[in-house]
Amino acid sequence: MDTAYPREDPRAPTARSADCASHTAVALGAPRPPPRDHLIWSVFSTLYLNLCCLGFLALAYSIKARDQKVAGDLEEARRLGSKAKCYNILATMWALVPPLLLLALVVTGALHLSRLAKDSAAFFSTKFDDSDYD
Repeated sequence: MDTAYPREDPRAPTARSADCASHTAVALGAPRPPPRDHLIWSVFSTLYLNLCCLGFLALAYSIKARDQKVAGDLEEARRLGSKAKCYNILATMWALVPPLLLLALVVTGALHLSRLAKDSAAFFSTKFDDSDYD
């Protein structure tokens, strides 16, 4: 019984036959990062920013992107992840812009009313003399 370590596989090519074999090198570009599915962002969009069901659409595309990534179809996962990202951006904008506009309207309205109140207070605090009625 042979107990030598490391054991050599008798089916493996020997060094002599490896020299005769031709080598092929394939130049690959930089490895692309794995596609993002934006699942966590989609969950938050669904729960908190769900105007016109945009968060729900983002969640559906995120789940599809994750399924395609697990299945090995990275291009389809990138495409679906990009759609999920777009729907998340739309849901976020729809959730943030209207309250900011409302806040701006309230602030400008309050400033305008305070200016009107100052002007009316000045009108009612005017003292008239008897000579003003002549």
